[in-house]
Amino acid sequence: MRPSAKFVVTVAVLVSTTAAALALVPPPEAPRRPFETTIHGVTLVDPYAWLRNKQSTEVIEYLKAENAHAEASMAHTEDLQQALYDEMLGRLKQTDLSVPVKDGGYWYYSRTEEGKDYPIYCRREGTMDAPEEVYLDVNEEAKGYDYYRVTSRDISPDGRWLAINVDTSGAERVDLFVKDLQTGATRGPLAEGISPWTLAWANDNGKTLFFGRHDDSQRPNRIYRLDTANGEVELILQEDDLRFGIYGGRTKTDAYLVFQAGSKTTTQAWMIDARRPAGDPVELHPRVQGVDAGGFAHRPDPEAPGGHGWFYYTTDSDAPNYKLMRTPAAAPDVGKASSIIAHSRDVYLTGLEMFDEHMVLSERRGGYSTLRVVEHDTGKSYLIEKPEEVSSAWLGNNPSFDSDTVRFSYTSMITPSRVYDLNLHTGEKELLKETEVLGGYNPNDYVTKRLWAIADDGTRIPMSIVHRKGIVPNGDNPTLLYAYGSYGSSSNPSFRSSWVSYLDRGFVCAVAHVRGGSEMGRHWKEEGRMMQKINTFTDFIDCAEHLIDQNYTNPARLAIQGGSAGGLLVGAVVNMRPDLFRAAHAAVPFVDVINTMLDESIPLTTSEYEEWGNPNEPEAFAYMRRYSPYDNVKAQAYPDMLITAGLNDPRVAYWEPAKWTAKLRYERVGDNPLLLRTNMGAGHGGSSGRYGRYEEIAFEYAFLIDRVGAPLAPIAD
Repeated sequence: MRPSAKFVVTVAVLVSTTAAALALVPPPEAPRRPFETTIHGVTLVDPYAWLRNKQSTEVIEYLKAENAHAEASMAHTEDLQQALYDEMLGRLKQTDLSVPVKDGGYWYYSRTEEGKDYPIYCRREGTMDAPEEVYLDVNEEAKGYDYYRVTSRDISPDGRWLAINVDTSGAERVDLFVKDLQTGATRGPLAEGISPWTLAWANDNGKTLFFGRHDDSQRPNRIYRLDTANGEVELILQEDDLRFGIYGGRTKTDAYLVFQAGSKTTTQAWMIDARRPAGDPVELHPRVQGVDAGGFAHRPDPEAPGGHGWFYYTTDSDAPNYKLMRTPAAAPDVGKASSIIAHSRDVYLTGLEMFDEHMVLSERRGGYSTLRVVEHDTGKSYLIEKPEEVSSAWLGNNPSFDSDTVRFSYTSMITPSRVYDLNLHTGEKELLKETEVLGGYNPNDYVTKRLWAIADDGTRIPMSIVHRKGIVPNGDNPTLLYAYGSYGSSSNPSFRSSWVSYLDRGFVCAVAHVRGGSEMGRHWKEEGRMMQKINTFTDFIDCAEHLIDQNYTNPARLAIQGGSAGGLLVGAVVNMRPDLFRAAHAAVPFVDVINTMLDESIPLTTSEYEEWGNPNEPEAFAYMRRYSPYDNVKAQAYPDMLITAGLNDPRVAYWEPAKWTAKLRYERVGDNPLLLRTNMGAGHGGSSGRYGRYEEIAFEYAFLIDRVGAPLAPIAD
C-alpha cells in the first residue's frame, strides 16, 4: 500500500467469510519434536522448542509459510485493508510541525513531510524568525535501511554536539554517532551494540559523553564514560544483580548526571558533577530492598547545606502511594531527608517537573491522571483543570529550569491531543496546538463515558468507552475491548485517530483498566502482579461480561486486543473463557511464561522475577502454570485469532507467538481462523516507518472488522 486517493467502498455491510472458507487455505504444519525438562518434580513437555533456532532455514521457511497463509486467508479483505489504510492516512496531517520548545539559545521542533516515513529535527537560533537549521533528517539517514530508528538523542548543553543512538534491525542493540552541528561532520559509530536508552552529555562543551551497555541477556548493566577527543572509554558503574538494570541522564539544570539501578521494586542512584565529569559517582540514594525511588530533580539554592541546592525525589518508603522528599546535593543523605509532600491514601504521586519557583506533580486521583502546581516558597498548590472527566493530562517537554510556564498535553477518547502552556503564577492556560484530524472528524459526533464492572471479590473495575452518538445498547453492536494491565503501566483514556475507523463502522471501543496497571493507585499494581496476577485476567473477563450485561454487545460481536504483556492477557483469557469472544488480536504476545522465565539467557527474564515471580521457586512455578497461555492450551474451540510478531524482537522473542500458534492449531477443536503474521525485519514495535506501520494496523483492523461482521464502509449519518 502507498499513500493514495481514498478508495471508495460501496458495499455497506460486510458478510463475514465463513471459517470453513478461510480454512481452504491450508495452514503450514509445525512438526512436534518434544523437548522434556523436569522441575519441582513436574515434567514439562515443549513440542515446539525447535522453533527457537532463528538460524535454522526450516524455522525461517516455517515463519514465511505462516505469513503466506495469513496473507492468503485475508485476501478477501484486501479492499477493506486499502480503505482502512486510506482512511487512516486521510485523517493524518502528513506535513506537520510540532510545537517549538526553547532550550538554551535555540527553539527546537520537528516536522514531518508527506510521503516521508520519519521526522525531520530542526532548530532556530534566538527566535522562530531566524533561519531554520535541520540538524537531523531521519529520512536521509534511513536511506538504504529496511528498518531505522533513532532510539535516543541528546544535544550538548552548549548546543554544538548531537549524539544519537541508532537501531537498524529492531533488536534494540544500537550504534552511537556524534555530529558536530557547527560543521555538519558526523563521526561514528563511536560504540556499537550498546544499550538504546542511556545517552547523556556532560556539561563540558562536548568533551564527555555517557552511554550504557547490555550483558549477554540484553540487560542494561553498565555505564561508560567516553572521551570524545581521543575515543577512550571508561567503565564507571556496573550492575551485577540480575534483577537490576541501569540507566541515566542529565538534570534539567545541567549541573549533574544521575544514574539509577532499578529492579521492579528497588532503586539505587548515583550522581556525577556534570562540569567535572571525570569524578567518581557519588551515591544519591542507597539500595534498600523493596524501597523504590525516582524523579531526582535538582534545584539550585545557595541556602541549602553546602550551597549546591537540593535533590528532590519520590519514594515509596513507608508510603505506598509515594511521597516527595529532598536532600542536600552537596551531601545526599536519605536518612536525614525532609518531607516536602506527604503520603496520601487517595492520591498516587507518579512524578514531578522542577522549576525555579514551582514544581509540577504528576498524580493519579480517582482513576485519572492529574497535574498539580506547587509553589516552593509557600507550599500553596492548585490542580490544573481538565474540561472532560474521562480524559488524561501529562507533562510535556520542559527543558528550561527558569521558565515561568509549564508545557503539558491533554486528550480524551474524543478530543485529539492538545498542547498547552500554563503560566505557573496565574494558572492561565494558552492552547498552542490541537492535533489536526483531517477527513471531516468532528468530536461532537461521539460520546465517551466511564463504566464500572464488578469483580468476583467486589472490586470495582473501571472501563473507558467511546462510540458514535446514536449507538444504542441493543445487544448487537460490534465491540472492541482492549487492555494492558502489567508493570503498573496505566492505560489512560486517549484519542486514537485510527480508532475512528472502528467507531464510524458502529463499534463500541472500550479500554479495561484492569489490576496490574496503576489506574486506581499503587495498590492496583500490587493486586495484579506476582501471586495475584490472575486478577488481571479475571478483571478483563468481568469487563467483557459487563459490556454484555449492559447490552452493548454479545459474544458473537466482541473482539479483544492486547500487545506484549497485554498479549499475555489475551492468551490467558481465551484459554479461560473462549466462549466470551468472537475474535482476538494478540500483538507480540508474552505467552510462553514458564519456559521464558526459566531461561536466564533471555532478555528481561531475571529483571522480571519481581513482576511475574521466579519459577525456580515451587510456589511461584505452580502459580504461573495456572495461567501461562502456552501451557494451558487445551482441546476446546477458540475465538478467531490473529497473532502478530517481530523476528528481531528482543523483548518477546518471535518464537513465543510462533510456538503458541503451532500448539493452538494442534490442540484446538474446530477450524476457526488462526493466523500468525511475523514482520521479518522488525522488532517489538513493528515497522519503524509510519507508512509501513499503518499498513500493519490496516491488516489488523480488517481482521477484527471481518470476524465480528461489522460494516465494510463507514456508516452514513
